[in-house]
Amino acid sequence: MELSTAISLSVVTEAKEYSQTQCDILINGNNTGIKVSGKILEAAIAVAEDYYLLFLTDDVIFEESLNITFIHLKMGILENLELGGQYSTGSFEKLHIEQDSVNFRFIGDTTWTVKILKSPSLRLPFSDPRGVTRSSKLKKYIDITACPAPARADG
Repeated sequence: MELSTAISLSVVTEAKEYSQTQCDILINGNNTGIKVSGKILEAAIAVAEDYYLLFLTDDVIFEESLNITFIHLKMGILENLELGGQYSTGSFEKLHIEQDSVNFRFIGDTTWTVKILKSPSLRLPFSDPRGVTRSSKLKKYIDITACPAPARADG
């Protein structure tokens, strides 16, 4: 895994009251046809040929969330996770890329670790750390952990 500078975003629709900004993903300025939620590309990680892990935020002051999107340039979005919660905000910091994982800080003193699985695995409900939301698909490509576990918003 390595940081990529080839990826950029082009805004298609701005955020509205109940929806996030939608952007096209560009590779070296060329549109891939893949649309993602988020306005600011915090980081793009090249995982393997044609596979990228994207970290996107929406530039919302008091309730920022982080979209973690795994894409394949020909197949599109393979998986998307959202990290955040009501009345909580985060700032994407301290990105550290290892051979098979990515570590970063987002909300509070929690270090998040994202690993791309070698092959999709069965997704068990309620197995993600607090604050992580993902679609209800049966398989997952992304494994995410948090250390220490995130605090509850209500104390």
